[in-house]
Amino acid sequence: MKTIISTKYIKKIAFIALASIPVLAFAQEEEEAKTTFEFSGTVDAYYRTNLTAPNGEDAIAPGSSFANLDGFSLGMANIIAAYEGDKVGFVADLVFGPRGTDAIFASPMYSATGDIVNQLYVYWNVSEDVTLTFGNFNTFLGYEVISPAANFNYSTSYLFSYGPFSHTGLKADFDLGNDWSAMLAVMNPTDLTELNGTGDYAVGAQLGYSGQFLNFLYSQGGFEVDFTGGFDVSEDFFLGVNAAHFSQEDNGGSFTGVALYPQLATSDNFTIGLRGEYFTTSDGFDNVAGIGAAGDTDDGSVFAVTLTGSATVGDLILKPEIRLDSTSEDAFIDNDMEATGSLASVLFAAIYSF
Repeated sequence: MKTIISTKYIKKIAFIALASIPVLAFAQEEEEAKTTFEFSGTVDAYYRTNLTAPNGEDAIAPGSSFANLDGFSLGMANIIAAYEGDKVGFVADLVFGPRGTDAIFASPMYSATGDIVNQLYVYWNVSEDVTLTFGNFNTFLGYEVISPAANFNYSTSYLFSYGPFSHTGLKADFDLGNDWSAMLAVMNPTDLTELNGTGDYAVGAQLGYSGQFLNFLYSQGGFEVDFTGGFDVSEDFFLGVNAAHFSQEDNGGSFTGVALYPQLATSDNFTIGLRGEYFTTSDGFDNVAGIGAAGDTDDGSVFAVTLTGSATVGDLILKPEIRLDSTSEDAFIDNDMEATGSLASVLFAAIYSF
């Protein structure tokens, strides 16, 4: 038997459905507002080759961290789980792959999985103006960071490479009002993220105003002062700045550097940027970045220029890059296997964020 529904009844159903739309939308918005647990992260890979030096078995690279492998290479998979409540929350940040391994270079010290923990901390919003963070967190110094999605240039600076990567301890962030902020921290020695193991402690401090930050760190006789900031010169042009000086007590050496990051947005989907950096070591500072000849502990300096394009395709970022490094000593080799003070290289990186 065919069922017949009257027009009056159909209209009533339609009215009830339309009337309930705002209620359902409000309920959905309220449910979304209560959602405080989320996953995010990045995946990146790249191709890198030298223009003025050998590749393959004899490949060399700039003395800065990350993005230094030959040919088609892997970056890392970064997976972040975070819970954000009204008062408390946590972040568990895990990294897998070569970039992650280099970032957590001092681990594992104890745990077999310590080399995949990039950050692991809890926090408490004591008030609207004070937040306490306890655990392992990335450093507050410097313009560049470990995550490739948060940097404009894919390769990193010498300033970033010589500075600390991560800390474990307790820090307090203060909102002082009128765009002023401050931070105080007590931590393990620099980059000892799983445990202390030395009996020494580091102290850190930060003073910020409207996106400009003056940072201080003292760890095991080493003192670093760092300025990190940036300025919107125009709607399409941004200038980032990083400058730092580090000195070690008892003639342990020092380094000083400054880097400028001009970036011009040519469209909604493409920005071109330059990193110009001058970096110098002195007083027998260990040349871990390759400035100077192998085993040389004399003063050394490097001037590096990196030109990077950044194109976005949805959640994918494509970065072609050319880099020129010039050192005061013959820190590199050319295609004839002769010592030289310069290196030209190119890379192409792809970064997906989710």
